[in-house]
Amino acid sequence: MVRKVKVLSEDDIERSLKRIAHEVLEKNRGAQDLILMGIMTRGVFLAKRLAALIESIEKVTVPVGELDVGPYRDDGKKTDYCKTKVRFPIDGKIVVLVDDVLFTGRTVRAALGALSDIGRPRMVQLAVLIDRGHRELPIRPDFVGKNLPTSKNRERVNVNLSEIDGEDGVYIIHLEESV
Repeated sequence: MVRKVKVLSEDDIERSLKRIAHEVLEKNRGAQDLILMGIMTRGVFLAKRLAALIESIEKVTVPVGELDVGPYRDDGKKTDYCKTKVRFPIDGKIVVLVDDVLFTGRTVRAALGALSDIGRPRMVQLAVLIDRGHRELPIRPDFVGKNLPTSKNRERVNVNLSEIDGEDGVYIIHLEESV
């Protein structure tokens, strides 16, 4: 039996992204040399939303790249074809990796590998909408929308975004064992 509980609404997600946008600007003293790199798939849409929020605050356009970490994975989800889209140099820039959920840290490790093949940023920061804990690697986000402690094996976190799923919402999926 599976139980689905909504933990963030569309408004909650919007508030979290606005806060993250302000935190990114505060930590980096503005948007100069800033690049947002969305980790495919949902991280790309979150990065685009953050870029729009930063533009509305700072009145500058922040480049957004799309990072495919599939070829860099070490957890059995490796792919051969890379769909990364970066149309600007990242050397010497501040790159903010953006993803929907941070769990074990393996996706971020793969993202760092992908970034190193593109160039050498001055600094890499991490922004996630949800941090659910259970890290297997020493990776910590710089910006978090919501910390959502979950059971490692009995719960899952699903982020729905209107661009893909037709609605915005974050759900905890309780995977109950059958008796």
